[in-house]
Amino acid sequence: MIDRRIFVLSVAAILAVPGAAHAHPAKKPVALDPRFLPQLVDISVEHEVGTLVVDPNNRFLYLVEKLGIARRYGIGVGRAGLSFTGTAVVGRKAKWPSWRPTKNMIRRDPQKYAKYADGVPGGPTNPLGSRALYLYRDGRDTLYRIHGTTEPSSIGKAVSNGCIRMLNEHVEDLFERVPVGTKVVVLE
Repeated sequence: MIDRRIFVLSVAAILAVPGAAHAHPAKKPVALDPRFLPQLVDISVEHEVGTLVVDPNNRFLYLVEKLGIARRYGIGVGRAGLSFTGTAVVGRKAKWPSWRPTKNMIRRDPQKYAKYADGVPGGPTNPLGSRALYLYRDGRDTLYRIHGTTEPSSIGKAVSNGCIRMLNEHVEDLFERVPVGTKVVVLE
C-alpha cells in the first residue's frame, strides 16, 4: 500500500525543484512537512534581490527573487551555541564536496569525529551531501556551509554542528541559482 502523504509530498517536491526528478532516482521519497518544500513567499523588502536570508529560528532559507518575493526552502540548523550569525558571502561552491570535521568538532566529540580527521571524499555518503556553498567573511572561510545532507529527517530541526543543511535536491536547485559572491544574511 502506498502512503499517499509521502507520494503527494514527493511529487510536490519534484515539481517545485526543476530537474529534481533525475537528481537522485534511486532514493526513497522523503516525507517532508509541506512548509519545508521550496515555494515562493512574501518577504520583507529590506533585502536586495539575489540575497540569501537564513532564518534559523523558523528553519527557513530565503533566496530573494524580486522585491518582496523570495523562494523559501526548509533547512536544518546548528544546535544551540553552534550557529553562525551575521553577514557573509558565498566564497566558493562545490559539487560533491569533500568534508573534514573542524578541530572544535573533534574536541567536542572525539569518539564520533576523530576517525574522520583526515577527511571524507565527496560522494553520496559524505555528510555535506551533493553540494556546498562556503560562507566567507572579510575574505576568510568561516567554516560554515550551506550544504546537502545524508540525513533528510534533520530538515526543520536544530541538530547540526552549526552549518545550514538542506535536502540534496533543494541545495542542488539553490546551487544553480546563486553565484559566488552572493550576500548571505543569517538572522539571530
